[in-house]
Amino acid sequence: MDSSSVHHLPAEPRSVEETGMSLAFLADLALKTMYTRGFLMGHEIADSMKLPFANVVDRVLDYLRREHLSEVKGSSGFGESSYQYMISDEGRARARELMDQSQYVGAAPVRLEAYTRMTTLQSVAGLTVTQDALKGALSHLVLSPTVLDQLGPAINSGKSVFLFGNAGNGKTAIAEAIGTLMPGAILIPYAINIDGHVIKVFDALHHQAIPERADGDENSLGIRKGERYDRRWVLIRRPLIAVGGELLLENLDLVFDPTMKYYEAPYQMKANGGVFLIDDFGRQQVRPRDLLNRWIVPLEKRVDYLTLATGRKVDVPFDSLILFSTNLDPAELVDEAFLRRIRYKIHIPDPTWEEYREIFIRAAAKAGVPYVEESLRYIVMEYYIKPKRKPRSVHPRDILDELVDIARFRGIPPTLSKELVDLACQTYFLKG
Repeated sequence: MDSSSVHHLPAEPRSVEETGMSLAFLADLALKTMYTRGFLMGHEIADSMKLPFANVVDRVLDYLRREHLSEVKGSSGFGESSYQYMISDEGRARARELMDQSQYVGAAPVRLEAYTRMTTLQSVAGLTVTQDALKGALSHLVLSPTVLDQLGPAINSGKSVFLFGNAGNGKTAIAEAIGTLMPGAILIPYAINIDGHVIKVFDALHHQAIPERADGDENSLGIRKGERYDRRWVLIRRPLIAVGGELLLENLDLVFDPTMKYYEAPYQMKANGGVFLIDDFGRQQVRPRDLLNRWIVPLEKRVDYLTLATGRKVDVPFDSLILFSTNLDPAELVDEAFLRRIRYKIHIPDPTWEEYREIFIRAAAKAGVPYVEESLRYIVMEYYIKPKRKPRSVHPRDILDELVDIARFRGIPPTLSKELVDLACQTYFLKG
């Protein structure tokens, strides 16, 4: 874990009160845990709820026994944490009622206030990406110095960035590289509780958890093995959440699962502390103006307003580097007033011929195709100059991939022979 984050480790709660949750809420969660998983030892219930057994889960289990909702059925070791707990018939009936209200089982949630405080401590605003770090992260791409000089300040601003230009010139690849460039790691909760409503935040599909590190391992970002802290928080790499043409306005609000009866955090909330990429902007089913309208307040105030099923509005942190990427002309998507709200507008141009050559050389080496300068000149003349076709950064990779496929089918080594080049280009490019 980087030194700037070590101080942010939340303290392990030493009592039910310090969890921020009521005893009744934790008892309900423990009861649902036993209902869904069967016989469990005390420490297994504590592990599932991500809470310490001593002074917290033991109090919860005592409460359940006093209410005749669970009972002890033996022990597999020493101490109460090794007692085996079983749900009673009365507890089973109560658990079914609880599951009808919410089927959330797992880590105990944290309070919204704790989440807001932690997000502020780990904000993307104030992160600094150096010129050397940016060049390193984008070294696999061939970009002009102008683009690099524009990207650096945009990233360090922690605000919104508009990447635009023709398809196939690396906008998405640039955005993904920026995501990997964000330094350090952050803590996010498994879930949040707002007035009894559970919002699931951690998403294994979008968040990369960092394992604990062994003592003495200073190279890992992981928390030291055995270090005591509030386990309801999970250490992750700063996230990159990418959405494309499938994005709908309803995806940007709390998603209530009618079957599971709890909420899933929306994309932008899962992206807090990292990068939120809206790819193919302008190709969503929702109008670009409506989508940008949705972002006006969050972009300016760094606060988002989400709606519970009850109709109550809650304000949550909006703290990510927003990247809009489009192949369309920004001026045709939205008017100038809207574009002003996107702080940085960066054009990703078609490659120059010298840049195209460098891309081709790299792609050939990666594909295992011996590079021949004369063959590249032939490609440029026959498939670009004569048909008046503009180069794109993605073309060399795609042409060489097709050439390798053809060579493999014929059982011959892939080379930049005129025959293989013509076959690859003729099946890749449309005539005209």
